[in-house]
Amino acid sequence: MKILHTADWHLGKNIEGHSRMDEQECFLNDFSEIVEREDIDLVIIAGDVYDSYNPPARAEKMFYEALKRLSNHGERLILVIAGNHDNPQRLEAPGPLARDHGILMAGVPKTIIEPGTYGNHEVVDSGAGFVEIQINGEKAMILLLPYPSEKRLNEVLYDEVTDDSGNQKSYSDRIFSYFNQLESHFREDTINLVTSHIFAMGSEEGGSERSIQLGGTYIVEGRCFPDMAHYIALGHIHKPQIIPGTKGRGRYAGSPIHFNRREITYGKKCMVVEIVVENGKTLKNNIREIDLKIYKPIEVWQCESVEAAILKCQENAERSCWVYLEIETDHYIREDEIKKMKEYKADILEVIPRLTTILTEEKLEKLTEQSFGDVFKEFYRKERGTEADDEVLELLLSLVLQEEKS
Repeated sequence: MKILHTADWHLGKNIEGHSRMDEQECFLNDFSEIVEREDIDLVIIAGDVYDSYNPPARAEKMFYEALKRLSNHGERLILVIAGNHDNPQRLEAPGPLARDHGILMAGVPKTIIEPGTYGNHEVVDSGAGFVEIQINGEKAMILLLPYPSEKRLNEVLYDEVTDDSGNQKSYSDRIFSYFNQLESHFREDTINLVTSHIFAMGSEEGGSERSIQLGGTYIVEGRCFPDMAHYIALGHIHKPQIIPGTKGRGRYAGSPIHFNRREITYGKKCMVVEIVVENGKTLKNNIREIDLKIYKPIEVWQCESVEAAILKCQENAERSCWVYLEIETDHYIREDEIKKMKEYKADILEVIPRLTTILTEEKLEKLTEQSFGDVFKEFYRKERGTEADDEVLELLLSLVLQEEKS
């Protein structure tokens, strides 16, 4: 069985108020081609399909059209679980229609997916938090844990909140109990999978995740995941990586595009897993990463002056990229200067001045020797690029004199 693991699409997400949906649409088109080229049997989307509980209409349309292409009229099975950004009920709502296309939806912990035909494949057994599927004669048992907030976890593990001594169990211990109860469904003759949207201990945050843990409360240990799992497909962390404590079997696929400047130091990927089980023996369990394209890079331009920044914007006017502009300057950048930069480069996200003026003893001594009028003239010249006329200077001096008299 060939499985493709992806997560954290965050459809509808913005960057500094600018929509990313054009880039996300490009990703979905390329992702569909990857799935076809790799001849994938099962696609797992491990949460955070959307960026908010109430996604834009275009984001929902993009998602449904992508699912339709991926399933290929039910030839391929798709499994989607909810992340902390998703509305579980909204995600599950199209379930009856999605079923004909081979699409399974799970919104909350211990979701029960109804047995029966899904597209060209079968759900042969299911219960609270697990599903057994049959694809082209191969069987896979999947343990499901959509985003488990503490409230949702307590609802499904109401007998596991305290230990034998009556002490409150940690969040990690309760996750361990959840999977420990479900692991009995794993068999030697099935491909055994786990998927969840959760923060595993030791994982390196990518930078744009909205944190779901409070003081470490929502972090789980690698030991929480079943030893019998052939593969553990997680979502929530945007940096692709191996989950510590899972012997390399657990992975974060990461997000498909760079969502902010802190993510640009690493590439984006999806995971292809090929597992072969025959006569109770695992003959193959290969995990391979596929690099994803960068459609519109986020760049940080560091310029030595306002003039250099304007020139760089002019020279790169035709390039498609998001820009954070860091400018060394000895004065605050004027509105007309910023306007000039944005005339050349519309996709500037932020202009960040790096003030370089340092009052050394020599400069301070020189400054004290100047009259107030001379200091003002120099300031006016730097800020306005022109000389202050006598009328302005006289007005300012008269105001200063009135202040001193009062």
